[in-house]
Amino acid sequence: MGNDIIKELEIPRISSTKVDSYQASLKTFFLKHLDPLSVESLRWMDSNTDDDIPEIKQADSGLVNTHRINDIRYVNKFFEKVNREMENDRYFVIVLETMHSRRKRILNKFPRVISYPYYVLDFILKRVLPKTKPTRKIYFAITKGRNRVISLTEALGRLTCCGFEIIAYQSVGYHTCIITRKVKPPAYDMQPTYGALVKLNRIGRNGKFFRVYKVRTMYPYSEYLQDYVFDKFDLEQGGKIRNDFRMTTWGSFLRKYWLDELPMFINFFMGDMKLVGVRPLSEHYFNLYPEDLRMMRIITKPGLIPPYYADMPNGLEEIQASERRYLEQYNKHPIRTDLKYLGKVFINIAFRGARSK
Repeated sequence: MGNDIIKELEIPRISSTKVDSYQASLKTFFLKHLDPLSVESLRWMDSNTDDDIPEIKQADSGLVNTHRINDIRYVNKFFEKVNREMENDRYFVIVLETMHSRRKRILNKFPRVISYPYYVLDFILKRVLPKTKPTRKIYFAITKGRNRVISLTEALGRLTCCGFEIIAYQSVGYHTCIITRKVKPPAYDMQPTYGALVKLNRIGRNGKFFRVYKVRTMYPYSEYLQDYVFDKFDLEQGGKIRNDFRMTTWGSFLRKYWLDELPMFINFFMGDMKLVGVRPLSEHYFNLYPEDLRMMRIITKPGLIPPYYADMPNGLEEIQASERRYLEQYNKHPIRTDLKYLGKVFINIAFRGARSK
């Protein structure tokens, strides 16, 4: 690890003293998570195209790409090819400039009167335009995908989607280094949730999957990190993940007032959901439920308004108990039960300040 790495990472110009400090930090980070032999046998490359990916030999412990992924046009295609070139348990290490590091770098580069307008313009051009269908093709035709804004969450989600397990990540200077390990083939997802309106796979009636429409509240590719964040973080009282770093700032506001769930009326009019009923769950959360409750859930359609807001339970076990009570009553008196729960929900929201989390 020498000056070549510093050059390829495109770290802003720094003094020789800081370069030495950066090298030491990077080496310490690798040795903290990998054994010395694995570090020495990593294969290095510097490329933003999958045409240059080298053959991973038997003696190689993995691959390190020192070219930041912000300059790779087809990021998933790149990751997928790396996956195909290596066996399971081989390491893959990438670097990127995260969205937050980019903001910090720009705001520190100029006086505030210049840096803030510059940052807003940079965010619109290199974050918003690539994610909007009408402007996406124009953006990539002009920039070839170079120097675009990528959040840490998106990078982690893309890696997971492409068959890599996240081992560790750490900021070094203005860049973030991510160590992963190949654990399975890529998902080859051709319809990732990338725009403002997302369609999420959920389990509905008769155990069949259907697409739930929602306004995006998390960074792109967040759905692939569900197992990862579930293992790393605790659940809140409402059954959601505490300090979920996948959530955007504006996403928290949308969730608080249920604005993100308005597109679910599309599912209601399509006949996938009813007005009152248990919330449609992802496969991961569905598998956390006991088998008998899973069977009770799939007998009826999921609902727009869950029994959660009638009972306001705390923790996953209480949520499951609340849903069980609702389903038992609904199976006996469907219309009466839904009207009763609808009334309870209205009172809790209108007079007791109940809000989504």
